[in-house]
Amino acid sequence: MSSLDTAQVVTKVGPSYSADGSLVTPRATKEGAFVVQDLHGRYYEQAARGKLYMSRAIVTAPVIFTTAAGTGGPLLWNPPSSGINAAIIAVGFGVSVVTTVAAALGLTGAAGQTSAPGTTTAIDSVANMLVGGGSPACTTYRVGTPTNAGTFLMPLADVHTGALTVDTGGVHWAEVGGALVVPPGSWCSISSSATATTLVAQLGLIWEEIAV
Repeated sequence: MSSLDTAQVVTKVGPSYSADGSLVTPRATKEGAFVVQDLHGRYYEQAARGKLYMSRAIVTAPVIFTTAAGTGGPLLWNPPSSGINAAIIAVGFGVSVVTTVAAALGLTGAAGQTSAPGTTTAIDSVANMLVGGGSPACTTYRVGTPTNAGTFLMPLADVHTGALTVDTGGVHWAEVGGALVVPPGSWCSISSSATATTLVAQLGLIWEEIAV
């Protein structure tokens, strides 16, 4: 394009409501500025389309991530034939009994899970984040024994040995934002840097399912 050439961008002033698949022009203000914004909450689109899920596990003494037996939870398994990637959005937890071993809590996982984990305990709750939405392609358990122990730990929070009445913990919530992806034939779980003896916690996991 030479210095004499010009490019013209056609915009539309004001909000527009279009069906999926429609071709629309960029939106502009009355002053001619482009409008780029988060129109809804960060995860509204995924949730409204029924692709966002949450599960909750009540776990006693979560094991160290390098131990396969009793891993959890929630322990999420993505079956080989699911046709989706599971992108971890966030985790959260609440402590009801303190640990006698201080530890970091985080996410772990591994590949090579061609069939469901063994020695599983049913998940305490699982739901679509669109109220009334369908079931996930992935399966979650309270705890289970995967084929391979976790190969990493992404620390997100910690638990202390002090009494609940003096613990400095408050909001136990960590946003992962889809940075950890669980492909078909693999698993992911909330886990610990050390076996958190006596700890009782309610642990939550939120993930998005994306077609591959």
